[in-house]
Amino acid sequence: MGRLPTADDFSFDVTLSIVPPPNNDSPTNILVLLHGLGDTHVSFEKLGRQMALPETACISIRGQRGLLDMGGFHWGDDIIFDSTSGGLDADGGFKQATAMLKGLIEEDVIEKCGYKARDVMLFGFGQGAMAALNVAVALNQNPKRTSNAELGGIISIGAPLPSEAPAALIAKCKTPILVCAGNDETSVTSTAVDKLNRVFGSVDIKRYRRAGDVMPNSRDEMMPIMQFFSRRLRSTKGVPDGAVEVGS
Repeated sequence: MGRLPTADDFSFDVTLSIVPPPNNDSPTNILVLLHGLGDTHVSFEKLGRQMALPETACISIRGQRGLLDMGGFHWGDDIIFDSTSGGLDADGGFKQATAMLKGLIEEDVIEKCGYKARDVMLFGFGQGAMAALNVAVALNQNPKRTSNAELGGIISIGAPLPSEAPAALIAKCKTPILVCAGNDETSVTSTAVDKLNRVFGSVDIKRYRRAGDVMPNSRDEMMPIMQFFSRRLRSTKGVPDGAVEVGS
């Protein structure tokens, strides 16, 4: 079992918040939280406290780059504008974010704090979810140790793999993933799902009853996420009552 991480365990140029497990639990699991495009780590620090997952310490990380004068931060190598919508394209390249997250997981969480890769899960929204999926692939292709290839799981809210990720893998990524997305107006298209299934060995797609790739805001939308946690987190206490509703 690993120890509770502290800010001193991480690089000085990474901004993050650490939420200890509830009820003075020992930190059996680590959940890395990655916010969406234009947000900060503060909102996902709050999410970690709301979920109150037993025996789980949450690390909410801020994107590395500021979003011009728009406020907030992003995970991309570049800021790209979508010529069709005029808005920002989330798929701005993830080489720098992937390298940072890979180092944070392998060197800081695993080596310094004593966890195994299987003890580490990632939860991302939008662009943060793309970064999470990409780092799982990177760990699978080039793990520092063989045992580091499989993480506890990835939860992607409204995001597919980025374009830079491989189109397919002969030896598929062992990390199981859950993708929650809208039933329309979604980035998680049938083509995106096909790519996920060619890269990951275990893919679970859950569609909201409403359109749009947004954060879950009801018990029905949050339930698949909590069920995924209950299957993958190393905990003897289960999912606590009252931890299934999270506001948008």
